[in-house]
Amino acid sequence: MPEATMAQRISRAKQKVRGTPFRQPGPADRDRRLAVVLQVLYLIFNEGYTATSGPALHRADLAREAIRLTRAVRRLLPQEGAVTGLLALMLLTDARSAARTGPHGELVPLDEQDRTRWDAEAIREGTALVEEALGQGPAGVYQLQAAIAALHDEAERSEDTDWPQILALYDILVRRAPEPMAELGRAVAVAMVHGPRAGLDELAALEGRLAGHHRLEAVRGHLLEKAGDLEAARAAYGAAAQRTLSRPESRYLQMRAARLAP
Repeated sequence: MPEATMAQRISRAKQKVRGTPFRQPGPADRDRRLAVVLQVLYLIFNEGYTATSGPALHRADLAREAIRLTRAVRRLLPQEGAVTGLLALMLLTDARSAARTGPHGELVPLDEQDRTRWDAEAIREGTALVEEALGQGPAGVYQLQAAIAALHDEAERSEDTDWPQILALYDILVRRAPEPMAELGRAVAVAMVHGPRAGLDELAALEGRLAGHHRLEAVRGHLLEKAGDLEAARAAYGAAAQRTLSRPESRYLQMRAARLAP
């Protein structure tokens, strides 16, 4: 764009802003704006925690910046349960970052991670914030997700995870916000409580809403493997590997598929 054109646009924008009166938003408008801010912060964090494409699984700079900005919002709105819950969710999730990859950058799934490498201080802070957030009014999406993350982080071993409680929280979460990814997480919890076939039945209901998404196929592969259907599991892992744009995820899924080859 020519410099003169850019200068004209900036000048017009300044004039427009100068003529706009400053008003405090009303309660409904404020809540709507806050929800948008929190959603953007969560999207930034998620892209940092698990990059959707590229050579690295984790973009620590984005995750740190999302946490920093969420702390800033919480300083302004310390009584907002959604803000407190989102900060707790970020801290409890990011606490596992050091254990998510192996020495060569390969993905390490949650149940295989070395939990001594998790950030104990972040877990303590996040857990305290969950308790605070749940006392700040009705539990919303971020508070519920943070409570689920806390249950994962509090388990010293994978087999100690309180899956029935996690499933109960997912049941509440999908009633409050029936989002496909939340329902996918619930399907995993169903499988851990009631067996892999029950989880696969839950996945069937998500076919239309998550068609073509690599996470649906990755979870399907995992549950089919647990159910003993190794050929179908291998095919699902292969499909997931082809659909993801993340190289670490693709390599991991290809490895899972290769491990099941006859």
